[in-house]
Amino acid sequence: MGVSVARIRVLVVDDHRIFAESLAAALAAEPDVDVSAAGSGPAALRCLERAAADGRRYDVMLVDADLGVLAQGATRTVPAPRGAPEGPPASGAAAGPVDGISLVAGMRSGQPHIRTVVLAERDDPRRAAAALQAGASGWVAKDCSLQRLLTVIRGVLRDETHLPAALLTGVLRELTAARKHRTESEQLVESLTPREREVLRCMVAGLGRKAVAERLFLSPHTVRTHMQNVLGKLGVHSTLAAVALARRAGVGPASLTGDVVERGGQLA
Repeated sequence: MGVSVARIRVLVVDDHRIFAESLAAALAAEPDVDVSAAGSGPAALRCLERAAADGRRYDVMLVDADLGVLAQGATRTVPAPRGAPEGPPASGAAAGPVDGISLVAGMRSGQPHIRTVVLAERDDPRRAAAALQAGASGWVAKDCSLQRLLTVIRGVLRDETHLPAALLTGVLRELTAARKHRTESEQLVESLTPREREVLRCMVAGLGRKAVAERLFLSPHTVRTHMQNVLGKLGVHSTLAAVALARRAGVGPASLTGDVVERGGQLA
């Protein structure tokens, strides 16, 4: 009797059909690799859903860094499944424009067991750092050798992180800068009062002054004062800038469902 070989299930996601099919064929020649190819974000999500339903989930997903990016710079959008709850659906899709790195982020939320590797046509420390922050386990050049790619695939399944040596310094610099910006943003947010933080969360949720006033049972004038204080303490001059800083600090939007109850002048 032959020895059973544990097989690695790989999904190649690339909208360059010839490249995707060629890479899939090369990987399929390996005795321990089962591989499928998808030519778009929606096609990848369908593959993931079918695999999960059949109890044969993928282990590694290879994603084109420029997936869905058209020549004029626009991006394709992946519609949310009908009846899906707010936030990333079970398959890991994210609403709105989806490129390769966005799809990686969706996987971390929806199917964290899948290891993702980004395939790139060029070295880019900033995008590679963004991919790692999104949850990718590796960044690999599209023109690397098959053996190199197989080493990365097997390595990420051992929880290794793989980057080209030439990118390492640049990626570390980007990650350090991102961490510094996040720390500074967190310190600014911590300077806000509890009420101002709640107003900021409403701003992150996209609520205008009148909607914030109704939600928090305050007068529009009081909300205007709180918003001005928020902008001043954060050192920004617009709501958009305040929202961007809040997101860097990890501040999420206020829930738009349920009731807000006040007790003793504080939000319950």
